[in-house]
Amino acid sequence: MQKLTAFFEAVKLELEKVTWPTRKETLATSGVVIFIVVLISFYLGACDLVLAKLLHLILG
Repeated sequence: MQKLTAFFEAVKLELEKVTWPTRKETLATSGVVIFIVVLISFYLGACDLVLAKLLHLILG
């Protein structure tokens, strides 16, 4: 039981050292991630469409 208590005390001390992002930073980085995901999904969708058309032309 003492090891478990010591572990959680160490975890608490480490969490106090963490620099947590502000709400503004979190929203900004989330916006960038969402934008990149949408951009890549359009790119992959376009690649899929082109390759499907190409395969349809080849196979008839």
